[in-house]
Amino acid sequence: MGVREVSSGRPVADVIKALTREVPDFPEPGIQFKDLTPVLADRDGLAAVTDALAEIAAGADLVAGIDARGFLLGGAVAHRLGIGVLAIRKGGKLPPPVHSQTYTLEYGTATLEIPADGIDLAGRRIVIIDDVLATGGTLAAAGALLAASGAEVPMAAVVLELSGLGGRDKVAPLQVSSLQIV
Repeated sequence: MGVREVSSGRPVADVIKALTREVPDFPEPGIQFKDLTPVLADRDGLAAVTDALAEIAAGADLVAGIDARGFLLGGAVAHRLGIGVLAIRKGGKLPPPVHSQTYTLEYGTATLEIPADGIDLAGRRIVIIDDVLATGGTLAAAGALLAASGAEVPMAAVVLELSGLGGRDKVAPLQVSSLQIV
C-alpha cells in the first residue's frame, strides 16, 4: 500500500504528525508520550484517519476496537464500511460469560475480554483497530483472543507505530498496517 493522502493531497502521516501532541516525561521520566487525542478531536484529522483505516479494513466482516481509543476508531471505521464493531474490553468490564486472554506487560499482567454469547465469531474476517502499536502485548493478546473464538484475523491497523519498541515482532505473524511510524 502506498502513501495514503487526505482530500487536500496531504499524506495522512503528515496530518497525524501535525496534530499529535508530544508530552515529555509522561508517564515517567524519559518517555516522550504521543497523545493522539488532538488528532481524534480534529474534524479533518478524524476523517483522514477513519478513511485510511477503512481502506485497510475493506473486506472485513467486522472490525474489533481495543479498549479504549480503539473503540472510537473501530466504531468510525465500521460505520464507514457499513459493518459492525466488536469492543475488546479490559478484564472485568463485561458480564459473564466471556472469552478472555491474559498477557504480560512490562509491569505485570492484564486481561482482554469479549462476550462469549450473542456474537458468533466463527469463520468471520475480523480486522483489529487500535490507536498505537508500542510493545505489542495488547495487540497480540487481542489477535489470540479472536483466533481462539474461531475468527479469522487477517490483519490489524493502527494509527501510530512506535517502531523502536519491537511491537511488530511481538505480534508476528499478524500483519500490521500503520498510518504513521515513528
